[in-house]
Amino acid sequence: MVFIDTNIFMYAAGKEHPNKIPSVNLLHKIASGKVDACINVEVLQEILHRYRHINRWEDGKSVYSLTHKIVPVIFSVDTFIMEKCFELLNEYTNVMARDALHAAFCWINGITSMYSYDRDFDIFDGITRIEP
Repeated sequence: MVFIDTNIFMYAAGKEHPNKIPSVNLLHKIASGKVDACINVEVLQEILHRYRHINRWEDGKSVYSLTHKIVPVIFSVDTFIMEKCFELLNEYTNVMARDALHAAFCWINGITSMYSYDRDFDIFDGITRIEP
């Protein structure tokens, strides 16, 4: 199983960009079952937060709904994951909280690969970042 970072959905739904088509293609593979993918609820929260923040709520509702429909497995985030996130933030002082949360989620759930354009994930041992 591979974790899908929020930026994949954002690029797929966004304006023309070099990452748009590869992101769309990956989501097609996930939707067709060719890629065994998962997200956590924080990915959904990030989508809602971002689109509300940029005053594009109608687009946000669509991206949220499609993400929820496309990705077959959506995990919760619990206090155990948050404690690991806290540890990572203390260990990796330049990492943002959401990245640490996703890394903690992957480690705790035994997920060793993630699709993301965010190079900050490259510092975490045991997690391989893949660009579509």
